[in-house]
Amino acid sequence: MPIRLNLLAEAQALEDQRRRDPAKRALWVGAFIIVAVLVWSSSLQLRVMMVKSDLNRVEGQMSSRSNEYNQVVQSMQKLSDVRRKLASLQQLTTNRFLQGTALNALQQTALEEVELRRFRTDQKYVQIPESKPATNENNQIIPGRRASVIEKIVITLDARDVSATPGDQVSRFKQSLAASSYFQGLLTKTNEVRLTSLLPPTLSPTGGKSYVGFTLECRAPDRTHL
Repeated sequence: MPIRLNLLAEAQALEDQRRRDPAKRALWVGAFIIVAVLVWSSSLQLRVMMVKSDLNRVEGQMSSRSNEYNQVVQSMQKLSDVRRKLASLQQLTTNRFLQGTALNALQQTALEEVELRRFRTDQKYVQIPESKPATNENNQIIPGRRASVIEKIVITLDARDVSATPGDQVSRFKQSLAASSYFQGLLTKTNEVRLTSLLPPTLSPTGGKSYVGFTLECRAPDRTHL
């Protein structure tokens, strides 16, 4: 029986032993783990970049929507302010003082023995500026107020009592004005027709008749227009 000699047996044994070396396996395993970690880290970084991109896009959309919302709010505030001013102008137009209406009321309250010598109207508008909310020294909030206009109307009547007994018709003329529906609506219950001046009897230089000069004042309550 022939004997077979494997001259490479020793080299093959060494190669097989080298292949089965645990240190080499550990290196391969470590290299694989490192590669896997690098791949996982790269995927995470890619996902982070994508999420940041989406976040920036969403933030841009929110910023755009916020700007549009602010513009809408400002436009609504301007519209509300314009409507308020239009309502105030309408109120002023509807409730404005008319000279003709006042003169017509005076004609209806006239007395034969009372001469109306002068009719004067003092009409003023006082502007009150807007005030912002503030906090006082006691940390109490003082609310603000809108800008407004206060309307002040004063009617002054200079007249003469030329009756047989000068002075007797002064109170009667005053009561006639107070009973007028126009002056009742103008003065309301808080104000009244006031006698501000009463002169002593004076002799007329033209007719030689005695008369008494007097002045009545009708002061309407202040009206506030926003």
